[in-house]
Amino acid sequence: MSTQKNPPDNCLSLNVELKGNLGFVGELTFDGKLEGDIISDGMLILGDNAVINGNVRVGSVVVRGTINGTITATDRIEIKSNTQLFGDITTSTLVIEEGATFVGKSDVNPKKTQSDSISPGASAAAGTTSSELPSERALYPKAQPAIRTPRQRG
Repeated sequence: MSTQKNPPDNCLSLNVELKGNLGFVGELTFDGKLEGDIISDGMLILGDNAVINGNVRVGSVVVRGTINGTITATDRIEIKSNTQLFGDITTSTLVIEEGATFVGKSDVNPKKTQSDSISPGASAAAGTTSSELPSERALYPKAQPAIRTPRQRG
């Protein structure tokens, strides 16, 4: 059995310019320009010359180039140095290399992503019961409004 790494299934190079949404299966290396969204459960690798004006929703992504839009990855987002990313990101694992520009909000929550993909009752099979988990009220107690009463002078 060979352990040799296969080339990517799909490759769109530097001279490619697309307008519209892009979908793929497996892995895609993209180094061109896109005005639209990328949607897949697979792995996206953006090249140094990639320019994306749209949203990205994939399984995992290695980000290079310039992106203007939100990125959502169920597994992992890796932002390489010299990347310019202007938009929010949501993922379970985030890696940002030194030298990257990221302007936006990040939502990194491995437990949320894992619980979204696990069916009800699967947590018990994994060795965790619902009674062991903290309640939502314990994690996020609602703040009570401050009540001010006038001081009585007497």
